[in-house]
Amino acid sequence: MDSFLTAASLFADPYLIGVVLVGTVAGVLVGAMPGLSSTMATALLLPFTLTMEPIPAIALLSALYCAGTYGGSITAILVNAPGAPPAAATAFDGYPLAQKGRAGQALGIASVSSAIGGIFSVVVLIVAAPLLARIAYDFGPPEYFALALFGLSMLASISGEAPVKNLMGGAFGVLLATIGMDFTTGVDRFTFGFWELSDGVHFIPVMIGLFAGAEFLLQAGRLDRVVVRAAIEAVKLPSWLDFRRCLPTIGRSCGIGAFIGVLPAEGGTVAAMIGYNEAKRWAKDKSKFGHGDIRGIAGPETANNAATGAAMVPTLALGIPGSATTAVILGALLVHGLRPGPHLFNTTPVLLYGIFTAMLLANIIFLGVGLLGAKLFARVTLIPVKFLWPSVFVLACIGSYALQQSLLDVWIMVIAGILGFVLRRYGFSAAPIIMGLILGELVENSLKQSLIIFDHNWLRFLDRPIVVTLLLLTILSVGAPIFRRIRARRRATAET
Repeated sequence: MDSFLTAASLFADPYLIGVVLVGTVAGVLVGAMPGLSSTMATALLLPFTLTMEPIPAIALLSALYCAGTYGGSITAILVNAPGAPPAAATAFDGYPLAQKGRAGQALGIASVSSAIGGIFSVVVLIVAAPLLARIAYDFGPPEYFALALFGLSMLASISGEAPVKNLMGGAFGVLLATIGMDFTTGVDRFTFGFWELSDGVHFIPVMIGLFAGAEFLLQAGRLDRVVVRAAIEAVKLPSWLDFRRCLPTIGRSCGIGAFIGVLPAEGGTVAAMIGYNEAKRWAKDKSKFGHGDIRGIAGPETANNAATGAAMVPTLALGIPGSATTAVILGALLVHGLRPGPHLFNTTPVLLYGIFTAMLLANIIFLGVGLLGAKLFARVTLIPVKFLWPSVFVLACIGSYALQQSLLDVWIMVIAGILGFVLRRYGFSAAPIIMGLILGELVENSLKQSLIIFDHNWLRFLDRPIVVTLLLLTILSVGAPIFRRIRARRRATAET
C-alpha cells in the first residue's frame, strides 16, 4: 500500500499527468486511424522514450496502449473500418447503428463500456500480478526455460486460425534471436561479416518494420479504395436506460476479457470475439444482433479493454508477453534496464504501481475524451492515406535510427517491412515473430544454464514438478489447436 501511495503521489506532478494525457489522446487518435494499431504506435514511439525516465516512459506507452484499444472502435462504428483488430467485432453492430443516424449512441456505449472494462482490468492487474510474482520465486533456470517454451507454444493460438503458421513465425523469431556472438563460446553466428550484428538483431527495428513497414506497403495498394462515411452531424449520446440494458453484458465481458487477457499471447482480439458471441448467446432477442444492437457494442468493447490490463499480468510477473502490444512494453522495460519478473516487484515497486496508476488515469481520461470529442476524433478518418502513411514511414525510419544511430537498423527495418508484407500475403502474422525474437534469448540462456546445472543430463528436467507441469501445458497448447482443426476437417468431410 505504501508503494501504491508513493506512486500515486508522483502523479501530482503536472509533467506525469501531461505524459499520460498525451499518451491517451495519441492512443485515441492512433486507434481511430484505420491500419494504425496501438501495437504499431507503441513500437514507433518506443525509441523516442529512451531519453525519458523509466516511470514516464512506461506510463506513456501504457496510456497509449489502453486508449488505442478503445480508439479502434471509432472508425469501426463510423466507417466500418476497425482501427485495430480487437475492434473488428464492434463493427458488426456499431456500423449499422451509425447508418441509422445513431452514431452518438454507439460511440457513447463504446466509450463507457471500454472504460469500465479497462478499469476492471487494472484492478485485476493490481491483485493478480503480485500473487503470480510470488509464485515465480520458486523459479530457477529450468523453470524459466519451461515457462518460455510454454509462452512460445501459446503462439499457436495468438492470431488467426493458422496455428502451424504461428508456430513457424515464432520459430523464425527465435532464429533471429540467435544472431550475434554466443557469449558462451565467443563464436559469431549468422553475422555474414557485419560486425554490427555481433550484438545481435535488436527487436525494435524488426518490430517497427513488421508492423508499420508492412502496413505502409499494404496501404500503398489501397489508394484507389473508396470509403463510405456515416453522417455524424447530430451526435446524441445514449440514455441511462441504454446503459442499464447493457449492464449484464458489460459484467459478463469484464470476466471474459480478464480471463483471456491473463493467458499469454491471447490478447484483446480473441476476447472481443468471445465477448460478442456471449452477448448474443445470452440475449433473449437475438434477431437485432448484426443490425444495430447496442449490446453488440458493449460486449466486445468491454472484453477487449478488460484484456489490456490483464495482459500486463504475465508480462510484468513472468516476462511473458500477454499480447503483441505488451511485447513492445516488455521491450521498453528491457531497454530501460528492467527485467520483468518477481524481483521487479521488490526492487522497483514504485515503478509498477506507477504503471497501474497511469493505466487507471488513461481509462478515466479516454472516457471523457470519447464522450466529449467523438465528432472531433472522427475527423481523423478524413486524412488522405497518401499523406498519412508516408509520414508514418518517415517516423519509422527516424525511430529505427534513433536507437543506436546505425543505418543498419534502418535497413533491418526496411527488410523486416518487406518480409512482413510478404508474410501477411500468405497468412502469417507479425506478432509470433516478435514474441519469438523477444523470448528466444530467454529460451537459449535458461537452457544453457539448466544444462550446466544438470551436468548435461536432460532427464533431470523431469525431477522438477513445475517444469513437468509447464511442459505438459506446452504439449497441450501446441496440440489442442491442431487437433481442433483436424477434427473440424473430419467433421466437414463426413457431412459432405
